Amino acid sequence: MKKILALLLTAILTLGAFSAVPVSAADSGKPTGFTTDAALFVHAVLGSDDGEAWQRWQCVHDEDFNEISSDEKYFFLPSSANGDMIDVFNGFDGSVTVNGVDIASQTTAEVPYSMDESYSVSADGKDYTLRVMKSGAEAAIYINNSDADGEGTDLMNYLNSDKSLSAKATGAIVTPDGKVDNTPIKKIKGRGNTSWDKPKKGYNITYDKKVSIAGMEKNKKYSILANYQDDSLARNRILYDLSDAVGLPYASDSRFVDFYVNGFYRGSYQMCEKVEPGSLVPEVDDEGYLNEDGTLKDNFAFIAEVDASAGDGDYYISTKGLKVTIKSPEIEEGQPYYEEVKAYVKSKFDKFYNATSSKLMKLSDYADVDSVTKLYLINELGKNWDSGVSSTFFTYKPDENGKYKFYGSPVWDYDNSLGNATGVTRDLKNFGVTDYEEPTGWWCRYKGTPKGTKTPSNIMARISLNTEVQEAAPRIWFESFMPALYHFYGLFPSAKIDGELYTRNGYFNLLSSSAEMNYRSGWLLRTSGWVADHTTLDYLGFTIDDKGVELMKMPKTYNQNSYYDMYNYASDWCYSRAAWLSSQFYGDYDFEFVKMGDADGSGEVDVNDATTIQKIAAEMETPDTRTLFASDVNGDGVVSVTDATAIQKYSADIFEGAGVTGKTFWVW
Repeated sequence: MKKILALLLTAILTLGAFSAVPVSAADSGKPTGFTTDAALFVHAVLGSDDGEAWQRWQCVHDEDFNEISSDEKYFFLPSSANGDMIDVFNGFDGSVTVNGVDIASQTTAEVPYSMDESYSVSADGKDYTLRVMKSGAEAAIYINNSDADGEGTDLMNYLNSDKSLSAKATGAIVTPDGKVDNTPIKKIKGRGNTSWDKPKKGYNITYDKKVSIAGMEKNKKYSILANYQDDSLARNRILYDLSDAVGLPYASDSRFVDFYVNGFYRGSYQMCEKVEPGSLVPEVDDEGYLNEDGTLKDNFAFIAEVDASAGDGDYYISTKGLKVTIKSPEIEEGQPYYEEVKAYVKSKFDKFYNATSSKLMKLSDYADVDSVTKLYLINELGKNWDSGVSSTFFTYKPDENGKYKFYGSPVWDYDNSLGNATGVTRDLKNFGVTDYEEPTGWWCRYKGTPKGTKTPSNIMARISLNTEVQEAAPRIWFESFMPALYHFYGLFPSAKIDGELYTRNGYFNLLSSSAEMNYRSGWLLRTSGWVADHTTLDYLGFTIDDKGVELMKMPKTYNQNSYYDMYNYASDWCYSRAAWLSSQFYGDYDFEFVKMGDADGSGEVDVNDATTIQKIAAEMETPDTRTLFASDVNGDGVVSVTDATAIQKYSADIFEGAGVTGKTFWVW
């Protein structure tokens, strides 16, 4: 429900006392959050006196931020910008004319614009071309500090020189309704392992107080992800939200945002709830391992991450050939109970690990089987390269009966999923996997498992092969995952699921214009490295009925220079993967089938069903799940007279089939 709550919170804030108050152009602000120079600057909100949410005009850059065509400038506007007018500040010493509007030096003026036009600007004896682009993302994040180290070093130059460095900053959170939140940033620092070595980097951001990002629950700590290796920019968001929709606890909520630092547009990012105790994982507290008198508790909750890259500076244990980072409680060396907490986590994790593959131990005694099964299925669906190696989180906490168990969550880091990565040839050969880039074939059970190995060491491989997990997987797949995926693809929309997971078109609409700005600004749509070829796909269409799962292979081609195609490749690959997994799980699930259109349950589709549907539409009858499913003939998620009309036409042979009427489908 958190996305529904987020929308309500946004509406309340929009109507409340924090709404932006427009001012005249003469009273509009100017950039104050960072050092300005001889350039033009544009504000995120027309008529605002805010000094933080400004962008300096900029050129297309290469991936080392070197300017390309220095006389061609861009304003990259956030979604909050007016569609016809912008506030432009002139930082040049002399006056400048933009689209017929004269702007005196060091002043701000309203300027009309069109996104399909370019404008000639003369300043300081040079001629420039100015173009304007506008995003549709859910928010914009501005962070400013021109003197991050006290010696005049720009914030990004300072942070990017060493991931361990951090700094304070001012800034703005701007939502599409024009609301500006100027809560200061207590700390910003780099984040990521292999992703930190990429030119477009991610950061952890801590605000001075709890803030909401476009309706998200208020938090102080966020992670802003670059998604540099994911040409769709969407894989993390889709799989995080899918995890939420299938009921995995602690799935990180997130928003697509445009990111600006010291007036420079850095690209399209994803602002996420940070994997932390408290608001994301309320059952875990950094002080929760202590009794009131300061002594160590006999039992306490914690968050652990399987992370092969853990090393100096991390609070971790080595166990069963794995490195497991203790994310909370995170204790500094030298503090009381530093070693005792490590020993406690190790003892609990060892038992959990052993239970995944033991014939003498039941996994359900040590873990919540449904949640670890869902975690496995998310990794299997995505063929996640990092499965069981890094960013694999488990939360240890009491179940509803007070018994401490491991839960598979929070989910994190899926940019190398859904057909995106080529993998490592040497490892794949060792695992015996030849179809890693394809949406077919099992994955988790082979990850980290050399051929001929009876008992794998990879934690996710062990979970995937566990008897209790294999028994639960078909049920969870068809009752939780497939309804959510059908909704995502727009086949059977659900208002309930839409509160957690949008449709593929919904995500594209939120992201497409932001992605266009991202790639126009200089980021490469096709990155180097181990990103898989995305030009062709053996797309798998499928149907599920009382005769089985029918797979239909349809070769598709994609243009790797088109964001539209790269987004579709990711979502098509996911759909194909769901088709293949459904074909594998089909024989192990007890389906209930219904004939589409058979609203009265008679076994036939006739005019009596049209009458039943009309009564449901008029709220004269309260249908059960089977009846609702059979009644929604056109699959739009709503039972209406349109469905009744389709039945009438079907019965009268006015047109054969009436869409899906008369076909057999399963009820979830």
